[in-house]
Amino acid sequence: MGIPSDEVVQIRHADVAGEPTVVTVSCPDKTGLGCDLCRVVLLFGLSIVKGDMSTDGKWCYIVLWVVPRRGRRVAWHLLKNRLVELCPVTAPFGFDAAYLAAAGLQVDASADAGPQVFLLKLCCYDRMGLLHDVTRVLCDLELTVRRVKVSTTPDGSVLDLFFITDARELLHTKSRREEAYDKLESVLGDSLTSCEIEPATEDMSCCLQASASLTPAVMEQMFNTDVIEEQSIGTRCSSTVSVTIDNSLSPVHTLIQIQCGVHKGLLYDIMRTLKDCNIQISYGRFYASKNNRCEVDLFTVQSDGKKILDQHNQRALCSRLRIELLQPLRVALVNRGPDTELLVANPVEASGKGRPLVFYDITLALKNLDKRIFLAEIGRHAVDGREWEVYRMHFGEEHELSSSLRSKIVDGVTNMLMGWE
Repeated sequence: MGIPSDEVVQIRHADVAGEPTVVTVSCPDKTGLGCDLCRVVLLFGLSIVKGDMSTDGKWCYIVLWVVPRRGRRVAWHLLKNRLVELCPVTAPFGFDAAYLAAAGLQVDASADAGPQVFLLKLCCYDRMGLLHDVTRVLCDLELTVRRVKVSTTPDGSVLDLFFITDARELLHTKSRREEAYDKLESVLGDSLTSCEIEPATEDMSCCLQASASLTPAVMEQMFNTDVIEEQSIGTRCSSTVSVTIDNSLSPVHTLIQIQCGVHKGLLYDIMRTLKDCNIQISYGRFYASKNNRCEVDLFTVQSDGKKILDQHNQRALCSRLRIELLQPLRVALVNRGPDTELLVANPVEASGKGRPLVFYDITLALKNLDKRIFLAEIGRHAVDGREWEVYRMHFGEEHELSSSLRSKIVDGVTNMLMGWE
């Protein structure tokens, strides 16, 4: 399962080109750590092809075999830094980590108020793929897009408002802002007319609120579980997703077994679902085969340390996992007045974090389809007690799209989000 080391995070590259890189994490355990690690791995454009994890409740040992997704360059040193930042600090000899946390001597990153939000304001001339090119620069700079407002005027001018946070927490410095300006100017060239970055004030916070409400028809299409099951029939998602629970193999753990097709961020989707359901993993293994199928075995307990014995809780957990694996993101193309609008709904973790790179993938898919984005925005909505990040893209078409083109757009965006491109 890897090489023992005093390092919290180790990254060992394969000797043979094309073979997976092995990422090993050995540190004190904390609730949701596996989910957080998988989220960062997904953020850096990596696919997990195999995984092993174990914990005794105090110390955890996680090994992930990862490969870069096609066309993505990986900054391995930055990946290591981000993974180390997620790991709890080892308590000094003779002290218990829980005692230090209770005494206020152990910093919990998850309890942090969060990084400062900045407003990036871009004015430029419109061109095909502009929004994705800007998004790609922000991703390369480790600037996370929290919200966005994009508008295009009839004369072809574009005003982009990006509410962003900096993973390096240096955007308050002049040198970091100048680095961002230079990168954007090198990509946008003469089409860029102005670029400003400033701290987001309280008066700007209204832009971080939810966008226009969703219609009942859209809510039914995107969030009704029966409709989702029906929509998934005959798709790559539906290929025999199986979730079972077994309490006979361990006296102290409930075994959750999952068999399903592979998609981008699969292990993250499983981990975030279990984290939100307060299910803890004591031991787990994940394996993705070459025929795009994966098998997952997880020995778990509830938050009280006991097995999952209640039949209702078992059925609810299996149903939740199945839906999350059938459609981890929801994609729909609807008419909004004279315009055509693309909607993508991304589930938000209970911690408030959304799935990474969704905006990146959407804009890349639309660029590949030669679709111009006339208006764009991101807002959050509460649906049946869960929070969703909803991405809206208006195409501003002067005529209605044909059914074949609509299907092509939905399929293109879905395939990019799921890693089937």
